[in-house]
Amino acid sequence: MLTKLDINSGTRVQMPPISSVAMACAVICILAGALTSKLLDHPAPVVAGVLLGVYLLFAIKVIQQWEKVALLRLGRYVGLRGPGLFFIVPIIETLSAYVDQRVRVASVTAESALSRDTVPVNVDAIVFWLVWNAEKAILEVENFNDAITRSAQTALRESIGRHELAQMITEREILGRELQRILDEKTTSWGITVQSVEIRDVKIPQALEDAMSRQAQAERERQARIILGQAETEISDKFVQAAQAYAENPIALHLRAMNMLYEAIKEKGSMVIVPSSAVETMGLGGNLAAMAIAKGK
Repeated sequence: MLTKLDINSGTRVQMPPISSVAMACAVICILAGALTSKLLDHPAPVVAGVLLGVYLLFAIKVIQQWEKVALLRLGRYVGLRGPGLFFIVPIIETLSAYVDQRVRVASVTAESALSRDTVPVNVDAIVFWLVWNAEKAILEVENFNDAITRSAQTALRESIGRHELAQMITEREILGRELQRILDEKTTSWGITVQSVEIRDVKIPQALEDAMSRQAQAERERQARIILGQAETEISDKFVQAAQAYAENPIALHLRAMNMLYEAIKEKGSMVIVPSSAVETMGLGGNLAAMAIAKGK
């Protein structure tokens, strides 16, 4: 039985070596032999039909468009076959595991790996790769599926140790490109290329996550206090400038006071109590009387 390797589990999946074309040819040969034997009333045709059908059953192979397979003759490599229909000589010629040349995905996880700032993290990543040279992948690597997965896991742990936690969280694309470069350099000689690596998740301990949340909250409160203090400083500077302008021009101060009173009493039902000293100092008596007469009219 021919086998394929499953990238996710690393186990061997049994693949039926008999194609539907070979099965159909074998059935036709057996039926033709049986019919001929019946017509001739002799067992030789049915025996020949069975033998020919069994031979074609194992000699005819069909490879899918995206697959390649290595042909071995008495243990020696002859060449690649596929895609499509081809013939082999049973027993003398054998086939290797089918090689899928489509883009495949490997899921890798690094658990409890220490970052550069000694923070234990769990990182999940996915690797997109494909076999560009089936001959190298078959002849030079025993199990290239398992090799890809283990190499990606090792490279992920090494990369985590070279980066700080903040970099892994905010610069996932840079970490992915670094992993892709490391893996591609290693797998090119195997006839495999790593197209990209994507970091899916970076998990940290819950206690550390709570501490980082409190730190971020404290930082926001500190920034808010700084902004409030800066606002108070700017307001006090404006008050100083206004005081200097009013000290040099008392009429402007009186006008400002009158405007404040007007804003206070312009709403219906409003009442403002003004000290008599302020009225005498600013000369507001006549002005308020004039305003009241004008309002009454």
